Amino acid sequence: MTWRLKAALLAASLIVVTAPASAQALAGRAENGARINAMCIGCHGIEGYRASFPQVYHVPMIAGQNLKYLSAALEAYRKGERKHPTMRGVAGSLSDQDIADLAAYYATLGKPPATEPPATVALPAELKDKLTACTACHGANFNNTVDASYPRLAGQHRDYLYQALKAYQTQNHALVGRGNAIMVGMAATLDDAQARAIADYLSGLPGDLRTAPQPMLH
Repeated sequence: MTWRLKAALLAASLIVVTAPASAQALAGRAENGARINAMCIGCHGIEGYRASFPQVYHVPMIAGQNLKYLSAALEAYRKGERKHPTMRGVAGSLSDQDIADLAAYYATLGKPPATEPPATVALPAELKDKLTACTACHGANFNNTVDASYPRLAGQHRDYLYQALKAYQTQNHALVGRGNAIMVGMAATLDDAQARAIADYLSGLPGDLRTAPQPMLH
């Protein structure tokens, strides 16, 4: 083996060792997530709590949400792909392991609903074309997604869903907006009435999302 090949192999090994692990690649520890969630419970642990920016709306229910999606969302806030100032501040203080731990905690928090959501749901005729495209990622009942990196939407707060769609429609703004290319393209096809109607429909579906009040651990 030549010295050049040895040097190349050594350099490659160093790159592998020192490359940062993404939060989604780490094993989350729910018990640790329960200890470091003090920044989360002030909003997501209070039933009916509302945010005030960019408008007043319920903060999303995240207990029972998909683990991979929770990790991806926090990473997107940390990178600035999602621009909500409060969430960017919170996510910016988290390590990859913190994100993995919080995602594991909230994905398993609380008890599931007593009844299982139906496997499929009927789509309203006036929104069928729009929503059929959504089921390709979010599932036929908007609760059992085709991939765990997509969020459950069934039963989520109506006003939060509307604000999320509006965020995907907002580009080149310092404090508001989301950058997921698929969702940006989808949201761009909606007028305001359609965005509100979709949010209203999805919020009325049975699902596993919930707000689970949590004590602050020390």
